[in-house]
Amino acid sequence: MGVSSPRNRLLQALPPSELEQLLPQFERVQVQRGDILWSVGDPLDFVYFPEAGLSSNVAVTGEGRRIEVGCFGSEGMVSTASVLGVDRATHELLVQVGGPWLRIGAEAFRDALRSSPALHELLLHYTHTVMMTVSQTAMSNGAYSVEERLARWILMAHDRLEGNDLSLTHDFLSIMLATQRSTVTLAIQALEGYGAIQAKRALITVRDRGMLCDLAGSSYGPAEATYERLIGQFRKSPTPSPSEGTGRDATVIAVRS
Repeated sequence: MGVSSPRNRLLQALPPSELEQLLPQFERVQVQRGDILWSVGDPLDFVYFPEAGLSSNVAVTGEGRRIEVGCFGSEGMVSTASVLGVDRATHELLVQVGGPWLRIGAEAFRDALRSSPALHELLLHYTHTVMMTVSQTAMSNGAYSVEERLARWILMAHDRLEGNDLSLTHDFLSIMLATQRSTVTLAIQALEGYGAIQAKRALITVRDRGMLCDLAGSSYGPAEATYERLIGQFRKSPTPSPSEGTGRDATVIAVRS
Protein backbone atom coordinates (compact mmCIF):
# COMPACT_ATOMS: atom_id res chain seq x y z
CA MET A 1 0.00 0.00 0.00
CA GLY A 2 1.05 3.58 -0.53
CA VAL A 3 2.11 5.36 -3.72
CA SER A 4 4.28 8.29 -4.66
CA SER A 5 4.17 10.98 -7.36
CA PRO A 6 0.45 10.74 -8.21
CA ARG A 7 -0.45 11.74 -11.75
CA ASN A 8 -4.03 12.67 -10.89
CA ARG A 9 -4.70 16.40 -11.19
CA LEU A 10 -7.11 16.53 -8.27
CA LEU A 11 -4.59 15.01 -5.89
CA GLN A 12 -1.88 17.28 -7.27
CA ALA A 13 -4.05 20.27 -6.32
CA LEU A 14 -3.93 19.35 -2.60
CA PRO A 15 -1.51 21.09 -0.23
CA PRO A 16 1.69 18.98 -0.14
CA SER A 17 1.38 18.28 3.58
CA GLU A 18 -2.15 16.86 3.23
CA LEU A 19 -1.25 14.90 0.11
CA GLU A 20 1.68 13.32 1.97
CA GLN A 21 -0.64 12.14 4.74
CA LEU A 22 -3.18 10.76 2.25
CA LEU A 23 -0.96 8.84 -0.19
CA PRO A 24 -0.05 5.91 2.12
CA GLN A 25 -3.73 4.87 2.03
CA PHE A 26 -3.75 4.45 -1.77
CA GLU A 27 -2.78 1.57 -3.99
CA ARG A 28 -2.22 1.70 -7.74
CA VAL A 29 -4.31 -0.63 -9.91
CA GLN A 30 -4.58 -1.14 -13.67
CA VAL A 31 -7.92 -0.92 -15.47
CA GLN A 32 -8.51 -2.19 -18.99
CA ARG A 33 -10.63 -1.00 -21.90
CA GLY A 34 -14.10 -2.51 -21.63
CA ASP A 35 -13.98 -3.05 -17.87
CA ILE A 36 -17.22 -2.34 -16.05
CA LEU A 37 -16.09 -1.48 -12.53
CA TRP A 38 -19.61 -1.41 -11.19
CA SER A 39 -23.24 -1.43 -12.27
CA VAL A 40 -26.22 0.47 -10.94
CA GLY A 41 -26.87 -0.48 -7.32
CA ASP A 42 -23.47 -2.05 -6.65
CA PRO A 43 -21.76 -1.12 -3.37
CA LEU A 44 -19.07 1.56 -3.65
CA ASP A 45 -16.27 -0.24 -1.82
CA PHE A 46 -13.51 1.90 -3.31
CA VAL A 47 -12.97 5.46 -4.51
CA TYR A 48 -10.76 5.88 -7.58
CA PHE A 49 -8.49 8.66 -8.83
CA PRO A 50 -7.47 7.90 -12.45
CA GLU A 51 -3.94 8.75 -13.55
CA ALA A 52 -4.54 8.13 -17.27
CA GLY A 53 -7.15 6.92 -19.73
CA LEU A 54 -10.79 7.74 -20.29
CA SER A 55 -13.93 6.32 -18.69
CA SER A 56 -17.65 7.02 -18.68
CA ASN A 57 -20.59 7.16 -16.34
CA VAL A 58 -23.41 5.45 -18.21
CA ALA A 59 -27.09 5.79 -17.31
CA VAL A 60 -29.14 2.63 -17.88
CA THR A 61 -32.91 2.66 -18.36
CA GLY A 62 -35.29 -0.03 -17.17
CA GLU A 63 -35.51 -1.19 -20.80
CA GLY A 64 -31.73 -1.53 -21.04
CA ARG A 65 -30.93 1.59 -23.06
CA ARG A 66 -27.52 3.01 -22.17
CA ILE A 67 -26.51 6.67 -22.50
CA GLU A 68 -23.29 8.32 -21.38
CA VAL A 69 -23.87 11.15 -18.90
CA GLY A 70 -20.26 12.06 -18.19
CA CYS A 71 -16.66 11.12 -18.93
CA PHE A 72 -13.51 11.56 -16.89
CA GLY A 73 -9.79 10.98 -16.87
CA SER A 74 -6.85 12.13 -14.78
CA GLU A 75 -8.63 15.40 -13.97
CA GLY A 76 -11.22 13.62 -11.85
CA MET A 77 -12.26 10.93 -9.40
CA VAL A 78 -14.98 8.30 -9.08
CA SER A 79 -17.40 8.11 -7.61
CA THR A 80 -18.57 11.57 -6.61
CA ALA A 81 -21.46 9.78 -4.89
CA SER A 82 -18.95 8.84 -2.20
CA VAL A 83 -18.18 12.52 -1.62
CA LEU A 84 -21.87 13.04 -0.90
CA GLY A 85 -22.09 10.10 1.50
CA VAL A 86 -23.82 7.68 -0.90
CA ASP A 87 -22.68 4.05 -0.71
CA ARG A 88 -24.32 2.59 -3.84
CA ALA A 89 -23.62 3.26 -7.51
CA THR A 90 -26.19 5.28 -9.42
CA HIS A 91 -24.56 4.75 -12.86
CA GLU A 92 -22.61 2.08 -14.67
CA LEU A 93 -18.87 2.78 -14.76
CA LEU A 94 -17.34 1.81 -18.11
CA VAL A 95 -13.63 2.09 -19.01
CA GLN A 96 -13.02 3.34 -22.57
CA VAL A 97 -9.22 3.70 -22.42
CA GLY A 98 -7.36 1.82 -19.71
CA GLY A 99 -4.49 2.96 -17.54
CA PRO A 100 -3.28 3.21 -13.96
CA TRP A 101 -5.74 4.34 -11.32
CA LEU A 102 -5.24 5.06 -7.65
CA ARG A 103 -7.82 3.62 -5.27
CA ILE A 104 -8.62 3.99 -1.61
CA GLY A 105 -11.09 2.03 0.49
CA ALA A 106 -14.46 3.72 1.02
CA GLU A 107 -14.13 3.86 4.81
CA ALA A 108 -10.59 5.26 4.64
CA PHE A 109 -11.85 7.82 2.14
CA ARG A 110 -14.62 8.95 4.47
CA ASP A 111 -12.08 9.29 7.30
CA ALA A 112 -9.85 11.38 5.01
CA LEU A 113 -12.73 13.69 4.15
CA ARG A 114 -13.43 14.26 7.84
CA SER A 115 -9.79 14.91 8.73
CA SER A 116 -8.79 17.02 5.69
CA PRO A 117 -10.80 20.20 5.09
CA ALA A 118 -8.73 20.90 1.97
CA LEU A 119 -9.64 17.52 0.45
CA HIS A 120 -13.30 17.96 1.36
CA GLU A 121 -13.49 21.41 -0.24
CA LEU A 122 -11.57 20.32 -3.34
CA LEU A 123 -13.85 17.35 -3.98
CA LEU A 124 -16.98 19.41 -3.40
CA HIS A 125 -15.70 21.79 -6.08
CA TYR A 126 -15.04 18.85 -8.39
CA THR A 127 -18.51 17.40 -7.70
CA HIS A 128 -19.95 20.77 -8.73
CA THR A 129 -18.13 20.60 -12.08
CA VAL A 130 -19.42 17.05 -12.64
CA MET A 131 -22.98 18.23 -12.01
CA MET A 132 -22.41 21.02 -14.55
CA THR A 133 -21.13 18.49 -17.08
CA VAL A 134 -24.22 16.31 -16.63
CA SER A 135 -26.42 19.39 -17.12
CA GLN A 136 -24.51 20.33 -20.27
CA THR A 137 -24.95 16.78 -21.60
CA ALA A 138 -28.70 16.91 -21.00
CA MET A 139 -28.92 20.28 -22.73
CA SER A 140 -26.79 19.07 -25.64
CA ASN A 141 -28.87 15.94 -26.17
CA GLY A 142 -32.06 17.99 -26.23
CA ALA A 143 -31.06 21.19 -28.00
CA TYR A 144 -28.06 20.52 -30.24
CA SER A 145 -27.53 18.60 -33.47
CA VAL A 146 -25.64 15.32 -33.53
CA GLU A 147 -22.72 17.07 -35.28
CA GLU A 148 -22.50 19.61 -32.44
CA ARG A 149 -22.70 16.83 -29.85
CA LEU A 150 -19.97 14.86 -31.60
CA ALA A 151 -17.73 17.94 -31.68
CA ARG A 152 -18.30 18.39 -27.94
CA TRP A 153 -17.55 14.75 -27.18
CA ILE A 154 -14.31 14.79 -29.19
CA LEU A 155 -13.24 17.94 -27.32
CA MET A 156 -13.98 16.28 -23.98
CA ALA A 157 -11.97 13.21 -24.96
CA HIS A 158 -9.16 15.42 -26.32
CA ASP A 159 -8.96 17.25 -22.97
CA ARG A 160 -8.48 14.01 -21.09
CA LEU A 161 -6.07 12.13 -23.36
CA GLU A 162 -2.37 12.71 -23.83
CA GLY A 163 -1.94 11.64 -27.40
CA ASN A 164 -3.47 8.24 -26.72
CA ASP A 165 -5.59 6.23 -29.14
CA LEU A 166 -9.21 5.63 -28.20
CA SER A 167 -10.63 2.37 -29.50
CA LEU A 168 -14.41 2.45 -29.85
CA THR A 169 -17.16 0.69 -31.72
CA HIS A 170 -19.76 2.69 -33.59
CA ASP A 171 -22.28 1.19 -31.19
CA PHE A 172 -20.38 2.74 -28.29
CA LEU A 173 -20.27 6.14 -30.00
CA SER A 174 -24.03 5.89 -30.34
CA ILE A 175 -24.16 5.53 -26.54
CA MET A 176 -21.94 8.60 -26.20
CA LEU A 177 -24.19 10.66 -28.46
CA ALA A 178 -27.57 9.10 -27.63
CA THR A 179 -28.24 8.38 -31.29
CA GLN A 180 -28.21 5.59 -33.87
CA ARG A 181 -25.01 4.10 -35.27
CA SER A 182 -25.78 5.22 -38.85
CA THR A 183 -26.24 8.79 -37.62
CA VAL A 184 -22.78 8.65 -36.00
CA THR A 185 -21.21 7.86 -39.38
CA LEU A 186 -22.93 10.85 -41.00
CA ALA A 187 -21.82 13.15 -38.15
CA ILE A 188 -18.19 12.02 -38.51
CA GLN A 189 -18.35 12.76 -42.24
CA ALA A 190 -19.81 16.22 -41.55
CA LEU A 191 -17.01 17.16 -39.13
CA GLU A 192 -14.44 15.95 -41.62
CA GLY A 193 -16.04 18.14 -44.26
CA TYR A 194 -15.49 21.18 -42.04
CA GLY A 195 -11.80 20.27 -41.70
CA ALA A 196 -12.07 19.78 -37.93
CA ILE A 197 -11.09 16.12 -38.07
CA GLN A 198 -9.64 13.63 -40.51
CA ALA A 199 -11.47 10.34 -40.69
CA LYS A 200 -9.79 7.20 -41.97
CA ARG A 201 -10.60 3.56 -41.46
CA ALA A 202 -10.94 3.13 -37.69
CA LEU A 203 -9.38 6.55 -36.97
CA ILE A 204 -10.44 10.11 -36.26
CA THR A 205 -7.62 12.63 -36.06
CA VAL A 206 -8.20 16.05 -34.48
CA ARG A 207 -6.94 18.57 -37.03
CA ASP A 208 -8.44 21.87 -35.88
CA ARG A 209 -9.52 22.13 -32.25
CA GLY A 210 -10.65 25.71 -32.75
CA MET A 211 -13.06 24.57 -35.43
CA LEU A 212 -14.37 21.85 -33.10
CA CYS A 213 -14.99 24.53 -30.46
CA ASP A 214 -16.88 26.62 -33.03
CA LEU A 215 -18.96 23.61 -34.06
CA ALA A 216 -19.74 22.59 -30.47
CA GLY A 217 -20.80 26.12 -29.55
CA SER A 218 -22.03 26.63 -26.01
CA SER A 219 -22.57 22.90 -25.54
CA TYR A 220 -18.87 22.78 -24.57
CA GLY A 221 -16.92 24.99 -22.19
CA PRO A 222 -18.89 26.13 -19.11
CA ALA A 223 -18.06 23.10 -16.94
CA GLU A 224 -14.45 23.09 -18.13
CA ALA A 225 -14.06 26.80 -17.35
CA THR A 226 -15.48 26.25 -13.87
CA TYR A 227 -12.98 23.42 -13.26
CA GLU A 228 -10.13 25.76 -14.21
CA ARG A 229 -11.47 28.52 -11.95
CA LEU A 230 -11.94 26.26 -8.92
CA ILE A 231 -9.24 23.59 -9.34
CA GLY A 232 -6.64 24.17 -12.07
CA GLN A 233 -5.69 23.87 -15.73
CA PHE A 234 -7.79 21.43 -17.70
CA ARG A 235 -8.53 22.32 -21.33
CA LYS A 236 -6.00 22.02 -24.11
CA SER A 237 -5.03 24.94 -26.30
CA PRO A 238 -6.61 25.07 -29.74
CA THR A 239 -4.80 23.18 -32.48
CA PRO A 240 -4.07 25.58 -35.35
CA SER A 241 -5.34 24.51 -38.73
CA PRO A 242 -3.02 22.30 -40.80
CA SER A 243 -2.07 25.22 -43.04
CA GLU A 244 -0.38 26.86 -40.05
CA GLY A 245 1.96 23.90 -39.63
CA THR A 246 2.58 23.49 -35.91
CA GLY A 247 4.35 20.16 -35.67
CA ARG A 248 2.14 19.38 -32.63
CA ASP A 249 1.27 15.71 -32.40
CA ALA A 250 -2.39 15.27 -33.23
CA THR A 251 -4.60 13.32 -30.90
CA VAL A 252 -5.89 10.21 -32.62
CA ILE A 253 -9.21 8.60 -31.77
CA ALA A 254 -9.73 5.12 -33.13
CA VAL A 255 -13.25 4.16 -34.11
CA ARG A 256 -13.83 0.52 -34.94
CA SER A 257 -16.79 -0.38 -37.04
